[in-house]
Amino acid sequence: MKITVKYFASIRETIAQGSESLDTAAGTLGALRDELIARGPVYAESLARGKAVRMALNQVMVDESVALVDGAEVAFFPPVTGG
Repeated sequence: MKITVKYFASIRETIAQGSESLDTAAGTLGALRDELIARGPVYAESLARGKAVRMALNQVMVDESVALVDGAEVAFFPPVTGG
């Protein structure tokens, strides 16, 4: 399926891009995260399992067990605190 992935804040800085379109066989956001981590050290550093990473599917905050759908927009970003 074809999806759009957006990266924000420190994740965007490390990966050096704000978004990308990609084809994936991942069935869930967690599987997509693992697929991206397997791409190499830059993705692994940003999306590592030990790091707190928030995820959104079509602009709704979700956890990684949520199913992906064709044409989805997925966003990855670090937790943010207000002040």
